[in-house]
Amino acid sequence: MSYSYSFSESATFTITHARHMAAKVATDLKRMQRFYGSPSDAEIADYEAEVTEFLKAGYLGTVTYGFRRNGNWIEPTLRYTARDLAGGSANDDDPGRVRANADVSGATFYSYLTYSLAWEQLTHAAKDAFKTQLPFQRSGAPEPGITGYLSDDRTYSSGGRALNRASVRSY
Repeated sequence: MSYSYSFSESATFTITHARHMAAKVATDLKRMQRFYGSPSDAEIADYEAEVTEFLKAGYLGTVTYGFRRNGNWIEPTLRYTARDLAGGSANDDDPGRVRANADVSGATFYSYLTYSLAWEQLTHAAKDAFKTQLPFQRSGAPEPGITGYLSDDRTYSSGGRALNRASVRSY
């Protein structure tokens, strides 16, 4: 006598998955606020809502939050890179471990977002329609450089997608 088993799985990325990952970003930003005084609670809520929408739609490339001095990111800065797990899996780490006591004198808090390939394939009208759902409008700007280097340190995942987090570290 022989037995055969089959198993299939289908994952649909939902708003719940996007909110799960965006909440971890917001927690990181809240810790940054506690250590350095920025961003504000209102900004954190807006960033969380923005990341949720971009993740749900699949339009997020990277988003960076942190401090800029002389046009460059400095420590503490966090960069999140969105990726599709394509049937694979990834860690779903706890948020945190934002480094305290970095020198942010003369620096300002800033954020910078890049788009995914799916975004680039949209029509201008579709991009405009999507942007009306966002809590604030971004304008074009050159991407800041980095004083130091990026160190991958966390992965947040849900529903077949992930956000890889990297922190700017000083040399």
